[in-house]
Amino acid sequence: MQTRKLGTSNLEVSALGLGCMGMSFGYGPPADEAEMIKLIHAAVSLGITFFDTAEVYGPFLNETLVGKALSPIKNQVVIATKFGFAFDENGKQTGLSSHPESIKRVAEASLKRLNIEAIDLFYQHRVDPAVPIEDVAGTVKDLIQQGKVKHFGLSEAGVKTIRRAHAVQPVTALQSEYSIWWREPEAEILPTLEELGIGFVPFSPLGKGFLTGKIDESTPFAPTDFRNTVPRFAPEARTANRAFVALLESIAQRHNATPAQIALAWVLAQKPWMVPIPGTTKLHRLEENVASTNVQLTPADLAEIDTASAQLTVHGNRYSDAAQRMIDR
Repeated sequence: MQTRKLGTSNLEVSALGLGCMGMSFGYGPPADEAEMIKLIHAAVSLGITFFDTAEVYGPFLNETLVGKALSPIKNQVVIATKFGFAFDENGKQTGLSSHPESIKRVAEASLKRLNIEAIDLFYQHRVDPAVPIEDVAGTVKDLIQQGKVKHFGLSEAGVKTIRRAHAVQPVTALQSEYSIWWREPEAEILPTLEELGIGFVPFSPLGKGFLTGKIDESTPFAPTDFRNTVPRFAPEARTANRAFVALLESIAQRHNATPAQIALAWVLAQKPWMVPIPGTTKLHRLEENVASTNVQLTPADLAEIDTASAQLTVHGNRYSDAAQRMIDR
C-alpha cells in the first residue's frame, strides 16, 4: 500500500483509508462487533493506516468499536473523528453544536472512547452557522496546543469557511463527498485546497454503494438504512443512474477490474493529496477496494471517463432536504 500526505501537512496515511461508519450506523442495524474488529484488523494487515469515525455514528458506538479494534496498534495508525452535533439525554441527535465548550467536551469523550492520548485528525462534522468558524478553529487550536489533538479538519465546508478557518488554525484536510457521479468540489473546492495546501478526503467514493454495480432499482434496503430517504436512491433514479455504472463497467473490462475498483482508481488519479475512504462491512469488498490502488488508469481512460460522464445527468439529490440544509456552500 502506497502512502500519501494530506496537503502540505506532515500527516502521512495509506493511499486508501477505511470509513467505519457503516459498521455501526447509517446502513441498517449495527454489524456484529467481533466481526467488525476482525475486519478492521484485516484492513491493517492489508496496509490501511487511516481510519474514519465520528461520535454521531451510533451515536458513540462506532468510536468505541474503532477504539477496541485499534488500541493495540494505536501508535501505528491514524484515527480521524468528528465533532459538531448535539444530542438529547437519550443520545438522539438533535441538531448542530460547535460551541467551544461542546468541542472540548466531545474531544475528551472521544479520547476515552478511542482509548488514545491525542486525536490525530479532528473534523468539524458540519459547519454550525450559529458559531463563527473562527471560534471553532480557535478552540481546536487550543486543543492542539494542549496536546489533545494533532490536526484540524473540516467536513462539507464551503470556500469562504475554509479560508476563514485556515487563517486561524491551518486546516490539514477537508472531507466531502466526491466521486465520478458527484463532482461539484471540482469547481471551487479543489482549487482552493490546492492553493492552501489542504488535503482532501473524499467520502462515498463509491456513491454509497451504487457505483459497485450491485444495486439496481429493485435492491431492498433495511428500514433504518438512510438511503431510503435519499432522492438519488429512489427506484426511478437508480434506473436512470445505471448509466454511470455502465461507463465504469466498460473501463473495468479493459483492466480486468471491477466497477468499484475503477471508481476508486479514478479518484486516486485526480490528485496526489486525495485519500478516499470507502466503507464496508465485508472482507471481500475490503480486499476488492484495496486492490484498486494497483489499477493504473491511462490518460486515455481518464479522458474517456471525463468525456462520457459529462454527457450523463445524475438523477436525484444526494441528500434528503433536511440533510441538505446542513451543507455549507
